[in-house]
Amino acid sequence: MNKSIKEISKEAEELRHKIRHHDYLYYVLSQPKISDYEYDQLLKQLEKIEGQHPEVITQDSPTQRVSGKAVPTFKPVKHVVPMLSLDNTYNEEEVKEWGKRINKGLNSAKSEFAAELKIDGVGLSITYENGILIQGATRGDGETGEDITPNAKTIRVIPLSLRHDPGAGPALKFLEVRGEVYIDKKDFLALNDKMKDKNAQVFANPRNAAAGSLRQKDVKITESRPLKFFVHSYGKIEGSKKFGTHLDFLDFCSGLGLKPIEHAKLCRNIDEALAFCREFEEKRDSLPYEVDGVVIKVNSLEQRKTLGFTMKSPRWAIAYKFPARQATTKIKNIRVQVGRTGIITPVADLEPVELSGVRISHATLHNFDEIKRLDARIGDEVLIERAGDVIPKVVKVVDSKQGGRSEPFRVPKKCPSCSGPITKEKEEDVAYRCLNPSCPEQLERGLIHFAKREAMDIETLGDVVVSQLIKNKMVSSFADIYKLKKEDLLKLELFKEKKAQNLLSAIEKSKKQPLSRLLYAFGIRNVGEKAAQTLADKFGTLDELMKAKLESLTNINEIGPVMAQSITDFFSQPSVQKLIKEIKSLGINTTEPRKKKGPQPLSGKTLVLTGELENLSRSEAESRIKELGGNATSAVSSKTDFVVAGKNPGSKYDRAKKLGVKIIDEKIFNKMISGENE
Repeated sequence: MNKSIKEISKEAEELRHKIRHHDYLYYVLSQPKISDYEYDQLLKQLEKIEGQHPEVITQDSPTQRVSGKAVPTFKPVKHVVPMLSLDNTYNEEEVKEWGKRINKGLNSAKSEFAAELKIDGVGLSITYENGILIQGATRGDGETGEDITPNAKTIRVIPLSLRHDPGAGPALKFLEVRGEVYIDKKDFLALNDKMKDKNAQVFANPRNAAAGSLRQKDVKITESRPLKFFVHSYGKIEGSKKFGTHLDFLDFCSGLGLKPIEHAKLCRNIDEALAFCREFEEKRDSLPYEVDGVVIKVNSLEQRKTLGFTMKSPRWAIAYKFPARQATTKIKNIRVQVGRTGIITPVADLEPVELSGVRISHATLHNFDEIKRLDARIGDEVLIERAGDVIPKVVKVVDSKQGGRSEPFRVPKKCPSCSGPITKEKEEDVAYRCLNPSCPEQLERGLIHFAKREAMDIETLGDVVVSQLIKNKMVSSFADIYKLKKEDLLKLELFKEKKAQNLLSAIEKSKKQPLSRLLYAFGIRNVGEKAAQTLADKFGTLDELMKAKLESLTNINEIGPVMAQSITDFFSQPSVQKLIKEIKSLGINTTEPRKKKGPQPLSGKTLVLTGELENLSRSEAESRIKELGGNATSAVSSKTDFVVAGKNPGSKYDRAKKLGVKIIDEKIFNKMISGENE
């Protein structure tokens, strides 16, 4: 007898319920009740049903963990609540002083603390709406991260839907929690063995492996990596029962099917919290994962509100970092390297030494002032340190062999990569920078930035393509992008006929971008999107901006003296002047569209574009919005007035529907920008 679709749907949902239950037992409670084989059989039954009846597949089905194709780039996403960093300390006295400040801030009211391990992993924010996972995002700069939802879904300890007892009332309306993605020590060793078998580069430490795995463009690679996740805090919760303490919140997470941070403990005073720190400093090597300290938090959520935040950190939490591991070795050579942002950094080449299970042969000297302070020279025996598995650094000279020391190291006069000028932005700065945007060491990062959506919006010119173009010496400056030919691209294994044509079409289209996009694309130090727009609006053309003196730039409200100096330094370089002359000859626009006189129908309105428009390119549509007084942004929020939906709209369309933002089609949008009434 054939089953009805209702019966099939019910059978599938019962299987999903069983699989979710066993995920919870295995990943959250660490108490599996069935074998791996039995679990796989349940999953295969579900896959078979959903394969035969795709109409019964749900968004949160366990079969939907790995879906979608590789993405060219991760989209930016603004955090609902900023992901602030913690104040760090390395000694107990500073923790006690922090405890006194807490006491003072609470007017001597009694406070208790929650102490928990500081996992050496990668920060991740995950968001649920009505109990369904809708977003995973990296920390980024704390305000804005990257949307890595498909990758987050592959981490099996992260439930695709939250556990909910229907008898306990409605499901959570909104939940955004934060935690650490990490890899266990044993899994890390096994992963590196696999990398060696493939003749691939091994990872330096578990944290690097977790970070690299989480940001893979191909979600199947992320799925193959042994990533795990602990929840340690939250950003926003709507529709939950009230809880009064941090430890209550961790218990609450466990009930939802989320894995809370392990070993969290209630400490009735600072002395108990410090005892917890000392206990786990001794136990750190016996733990299955890397920890680099302990986080101490005020347990009461009400008291946290009283204490509040600084600009960067919560006042109610502090991170006690375990002492670094150290070793002694000898400096064989001192050289300088150019970072991706142009900073010139001195590096010490060392006689190899084992430290924290890793063979160390290089260490940073940070900057030239630090070399002078240390008086570090080639041939000296030095103490090196590795704190939290970051890049090793030289701490001090142990034995300088004063009799026959080498000469002190001097700051180079030119960039070691391109022989261009190096300078400090301000006299009091310690960092020297290479100012040449075409410097080979900075070129890869510069080209990726130049091509991104907010800049010249050259679709398909991503990390891998840029790397191949540079490796094959096809580009050595921004201008070279516009000289690429199809026959050159087809020589690369990345390209077939269609992909090559798509890239060339995107490059050609980018020539029409307004001056504001071009200025941002240049990557001028201290000049972001907003400043680029201000400069373009003020001067109108690139030629006029290049003529601007320092004084006239600082007279602009939004442009401070540091930014003004960066702008004049940038345009004064012969290499930049040559680049600009070249891009002009290639037909790249260097002017900004002026706002039209007369009615401004979009004045004060914020619009977001999603999908493909038939009559206008994305940049042309954004220019029209600006001309008519509107503001074109990339993210949908409750403050968005309209979302313009073209063909194949993306996640912005879904978010607009959820937020109740008005969605209009291209036909209505064309009426708006032509001055016709909606």
